[in-house]
Amino acid sequence: LDFFLRATKDMGKMLGGEEEKDPDAAKKEEERQEALRQQEEERKAKHARMEAEREKVRQTIRDKYGLKKKEEKEAEEKAAMEQACEGSLTRPKKAIPRGCGDDDEEDEESILDTVLKFLPGPLQDMFKK
Repeated sequence: LDFFLRATKDMGKMLGGEEEKDPDAAKKEEERQEALRQQEEERKAKHARMEAEREKVRQTIRDKYGLKKKEEKEAEEKAAMEQACEGSLTRPKKAIPRGCGDDDEEDEESILDTVLKFLPGPLQDMFKK
């Protein structure tokens, strides 16, 4: 008989019936949330310790080989750029790749001459006239 009653309770739950309310459910849920928060804090502390250890190793390597941090390099480059253009009213010129905008070389072929090279003979003669 006891088995039958438990089976009907379980069937009622599966069919969407109400479960029995646990009087300590709120307290258990609060404890569970607190445990999760504590685990998360421990995880963050562990990762912070690991990162501090890594940074210590990185610093020993930087000291050994005379390297600088990225932030230090960027700050020095920025300071050098500001110092270089301190008296200038315009921004510093950027390096222009060779052949881009240089009109000094007049011996270079024009675009039309380049296109004409690829045309058949009779068409070349027609355009040259």
